[in-house]
Amino acid sequence: MLESDVGLEGLSPKEDPAAEAAGAVDGEGAPPGGPGAQAAAMRVNEKYSTLPAEDRSVHIINICAIEDIGYLPSEGTLLNSLSVDPDAKCKYGLYFRDGKRKVDYVLVYHHKRPSGSRTLARRSQSQDSRLSARSGRQDQPLPGLGSPEGADGPESPQDFHEDDKRFRRAEYEGNLLEAGLELECDEDTKIHGVGFVKIHAPWNVLCREAEFLKLKMPTKKLYRMNEARGLLKKINSVVQKITAPIQPRVAEHRPQSVKRLFYAFSREKQHLFDLSDKDSFFDSKTRSTIVYEILKRTTCTKAKYSMGITSLLANGVYLAAYPLHDGDYRGENVEFNDRKLLYEEWASYRVFYKYQPIDLVRKYFGEKIGLYFAWLGVYTQMLIPASVVGVIVFLYGCATVDDNIPSKEMCDQSQNITMCPLCDKTCSYWKMSSACATARASHLFDNPATVFFSIFMALWAATFMEHWKRKQMRLNYRWDLTSFEEEEEAVKGHPRAEYEARVLQKSLRKESKDKKKHRNAPEESTNKWKQRVKTAMAGVKLTDKVKLTWKDRFPAYLINLVSIIFMIAVTFAIVLGVIIYRISTAAALAMNSSPSVRSNIRVTVTATAVIINLVVIILLDEVYGCIARWLTKIEVPKTEKNFEERLIFKAFLLKFVNSYTPIFYVAFFKGRFVGRPGDYVYIFQSFRMEECAPGGCLMELCIQLSIIMLGKQLIQNNLFEIGIPKMKKLIRSLRLRQQSPSDEHAKREQRYEVDFTLEPFAGLTPEYMEMIIQFGFVTLFVASFPLAPLFALLNNIIEIRLDAKKFITELRRPVAVRAKDIGIWYNILRGVGKLAVIINAFVISFTSDFIPRLVYLYMYSKNGTMHGFVNHTLSSFNVSDFQEGTAPNDPLDLGYEVHICRYKDYREPPWSEHKYDISKDFWAVLAARLAFVIVFQNLVMFMSDFVDWVIPDIPKDISQQVHKEKVLMVELFMREEQGKQQLLDTWMERDSAKDEPLNNHSPRAGLASPEHHTGAV
Repeated sequence: MLESDVGLEGLSPKEDPAAEAAGAVDGEGAPPGGPGAQAAAMRVNEKYSTLPAEDRSVHIINICAIEDIGYLPSEGTLLNSLSVDPDAKCKYGLYFRDGKRKVDYVLVYHHKRPSGSRTLARRSQSQDSRLSARSGRQDQPLPGLGSPEGADGPESPQDFHEDDKRFRRAEYEGNLLEAGLELECDEDTKIHGVGFVKIHAPWNVLCREAEFLKLKMPTKKLYRMNEARGLLKKINSVVQKITAPIQPRVAEHRPQSVKRLFYAFSREKQHLFDLSDKDSFFDSKTRSTIVYEILKRTTCTKAKYSMGITSLLANGVYLAAYPLHDGDYRGENVEFNDRKLLYEEWASYRVFYKYQPIDLVRKYFGEKIGLYFAWLGVYTQMLIPASVVGVIVFLYGCATVDDNIPSKEMCDQSQNITMCPLCDKTCSYWKMSSACATARASHLFDNPATVFFSIFMALWAATFMEHWKRKQMRLNYRWDLTSFEEEEEAVKGHPRAEYEARVLQKSLRKESKDKKKHRNAPEESTNKWKQRVKTAMAGVKLTDKVKLTWKDRFPAYLINLVSIIFMIAVTFAIVLGVIIYRISTAAALAMNSSPSVRSNIRVTVTATAVIINLVVIILLDEVYGCIARWLTKIEVPKTEKNFEERLIFKAFLLKFVNSYTPIFYVAFFKGRFVGRPGDYVYIFQSFRMEECAPGGCLMELCIQLSIIMLGKQLIQNNLFEIGIPKMKKLIRSLRLRQQSPSDEHAKREQRYEVDFTLEPFAGLTPEYMEMIIQFGFVTLFVASFPLAPLFALLNNIIEIRLDAKKFITELRRPVAVRAKDIGIWYNILRGVGKLAVIINAFVISFTSDFIPRLVYLYMYSKNGTMHGFVNHTLSSFNVSDFQEGTAPNDPLDLGYEVHICRYKDYREPPWSEHKYDISKDFWAVLAARLAFVIVFQNLVMFMSDFVDWVIPDIPKDISQQVHKEKVLMVELFMREEQGKQQLLDTWMERDSAKDEPLNNHSPRAGLASPEHHTGAV
């Protein structure tokens, strides 16, 4: 039997001879899916067990199946070529060749078509392989590792490796057949050298697995949902009419007053469920999820250890495994499907103003992806009020810039304030009025409204989190996930293949050590050997007996710690390099003879340094993402949930440091450790630390934040997401087209061939990560850039449609995963929100001039106005006190001789006893700043917690509906039990009337019949 023949008719490799004969006749003379094939498939499906595959021993690969495996063309291929239009019958790959059985999942593998002379050698090798399969395979080499010779001499190691993969595929597919699945192979495709195994789950398998996975399915019971009454009903009606144009045109999005009761599926209670249409009872998402669960727990034991589908994919036995999309998404004659509907009503830029069809997204992609897009939609909606308030704050700054007294004083040339040089030797004295534009621009973001906006954004973050929790609860109710908590751990607790392999290696090492110790005890070693063979051959899992301890993971933990510290140090080193670039570039530009260049030194240096930071951040983001995944893999987490959480933590830590370190430097470190004229602080004894502008560092922080935020969103989030998948798809298509023979171009590609050229789904971590980093830009430094929410809103409007288009058109369909919430991302959001309160308090207090202005206004102002504030913040320096070699080379650059220059600091004047010491004004301002941080932080934290307490996590109407569902469920089962009891009583009365003499002698006999009838019920 050929490998393709194994799957073509859906027959088990362990059928009896009569069944094999029937299958062969059906394959030669009858169309696929004929009576013979269907009868054989029924015999296979009757073998399934209610237990999962890991709970029972897995049969070793059938010797007959190994004997006949070769690279000869399958008879199914010949049969397929004789049919008139097989592609149209199977809807171009969406169904099996019989046109009835739907393709639920696809396995892709690489195959060769060698000459017939080499096939004999392979068959000879298969005879040797099956002999080694009967004897203890643990001590025998794997197929392809020995040196058997065929008719034409020994084969190359590559051929042995290919044979080994074929044997593993044959055994694995045989085990899938035993699990009840039906397979069909197709190697006659347009993609040269690639074969496809189509998998179909019949009805009884779907029912079995739905019961095992505790999937909630719709029952026959319908109930009316609680509706609003009175004024609230009228308001809802008006809102629905107003928002009707922005609602997607899908059935799932329309408001419904009736809901069907869902209950965990049970084969014993099938009469309770709505089985009017069995073909649509399990939708494509659910069918693929069920098949994937079977693929995960079905093992292949040809290797030294048990291999599941993830290990087979990692070792190249299969190239890919994925469910199919529902069909094409564009074209005139395309049959209408959910994918096409999503493309038109969700993934198109022309519907950017509409709500997302979240229920349809969940129906097609599953709850986990549905929750991501629902969260992204809620976040984007909440950015609208934040953007409006931010724009108002910005406009307030624009309206009051002409009335700002400090900026007027800085722009007043009549004051003739001469400032000290910004660098040694090459820089000369300069007038403060030359920084007029910077001072006026700083007021746009550094004004009293900024404090209000920071408080508003802290409360906005708390409100957003509470609003999302309520929205999430509504989705849980609509998607019947309210009682998913206990089921979630069972589904996600399946050990990863890498963890199982590592545990098995540990157990085998331990057994080999014990075998050496007890070499003198033959019986015990024989038992150990038997246990080892049974463990490895039958695929029994050891993860419950042997576990990886911290000692096993200690080297990985050490590598993680050292690597993370090293990468953070690399980030700091790059920021230091950019600082040195800024200092050296400013000194070089100061020597330029052009006055225009020298007057724009700050703008030039700041802009170029920010662009360098942006490029480095984008590159390191990609590098850190790969390193974080590698560090997580060497830790060998047990479950996929643990793997995902550890990966998210590492990636977020590294990307957070990478994205925000340059911004933290400008906000809290630049200009803080400069020193003073005559006693400056130097880096490497040659580079003088740079200073802030006379108006403060807030304007530079705004420039840094805006360029990095907009650059990341434009380049990394949008161009990369559009360009890289399209480029990979183009390269993959060109490569496959070159490998394909030219005579096959006339044949239309099947659905599974088209999906194979798409990009594999890599998880939601990158999608969440870019939004969390953006959330940090919006909240952490919003005091310096009130327009951040507006730019985030504009980006997210595009991001939603961009991600939607990527999921629909560029990615293979991911396996649907059930989820009740967004997981660890919610905790990260809360942490960022709390951190934002602290950072904004320090930005307002230490980076802006808000506190120094208040101190001057209430302590030092003579007339209660801000007149004289600029002069109050400047200290004086006698130019004769410059250190040797640091004075300007051209002291007469301004046209006059300078004796006293000014610099921004609170220090004693040169004519004081303690000249250049820190003055008492500095301590007064510092005390006010620290007091503001404490008051602001506690006040905003209290207000945030108050918002959290006032807004309930679960909406009242949803809690009532959940309680109503539980009551209806209890009533449904009570009514069913009462009906059973009445029927039982009726039968008992009827039987007692017939068998009254017998009941008088043997009461036990009279109960036999009712028990029989109860079983029938």
